Amino acid sequence: MQPRHFLTLLDLSSGELNRLVQRAIELKAMQKRGEIYEPMKNKVLGMVFEKSSTRTRVSFEAGAAQFGGHAIFLSPRDTQLGRGEPVEDTARVLSRMVDIIMIRTFEHEKIETFAAHSQVPVINALTDMYHPCQLLADVQTYVEHRGEIADRTVAWIGDGNNMCHSYINAARQFGFTLNIACPEGYEPDSEIVAAAGDTVQIIRDPKEAAAGADLVTTDVWASMGQEEEQKIRERAFADYEVDDAVMAGANDDAIFMHCLPAHRGEEVSASVIDGKQSVVWDQAENRLHAQKALMELLLDKAPA
Repeated sequence: MQPRHFLTLLDLSSGELNRLVQRAIELKAMQKRGEIYEPMKNKVLGMVFEKSSTRTRVSFEAGAAQFGGHAIFLSPRDTQLGRGEPVEDTARVLSRMVDIIMIRTFEHEKIETFAAHSQVPVINALTDMYHPCQLLADVQTYVEHRGEIADRTVAWIGDGNNMCHSYINAARQFGFTLNIACPEGYEPDSEIVAAAGDTVQIIRDPKEAAAGADLVTTDVWASMGQEEEQKIRERAFADYEVDDAVMAGANDDAIFMHCLPAHRGEEVSASVIDGKQSVVWDQAENRLHAQKALMELLLDKAPA
């Protein structure tokens, strides 16, 4: 039997994704009550990091521990991938030794190749094209604060990057409208946009994109690996800061999210990210709970 992988949000059905979000909320409540629940007892999570991260490492490692399992952290120095071993060979070997694998890397094609040769489930913990685990946490956070996200309006302000791509897929899967505000030359992938149909629209003016929105979200202007473009991007995105004026056009009960780390005074003002509409700390915590629900599902340990 072939394992199920989670490389993009399109790998699960809309129904599965909605059930996963509800399960994440349940698991969060169980953990807050101090309940012991160990569906990963004697199971091992392999964590392959070619890109560093605080939230991704801690949330997956803590999640495996809370589930009674064990996590092995592998940096580029710790695997033969960093010494030129074919991805296929690393996948064949690792998947014979661990029960589930998460990978945080650059090229999306690399994780697709890895999954194609793995005997166990593979989770995309970020590639240059997608960041689906973050979207699970984001939707969970919205549901906790405002209820169902279906038929709502989300405004993405900033770069058409991997987070933006995952928001486009989320709009398709969860049934919300997505307004994307980005400068010319920084649009999301045209094929990903086209596949979403009229669920997604690109609007140049961030205030127009945020008008009537239920959720406003953004990301850093220069992602990991783009640091040399920082000054160029600062000029290109100068009018794309999510500040009080942008939030004023959103619905009165709109909330603000950011996948972090954040640069106050660049993509978001301090008054917004530290203000009453911000739910970024709940959003960050929910990486833990959403990913626990995901691992439970992929390991076929979820309750019927």
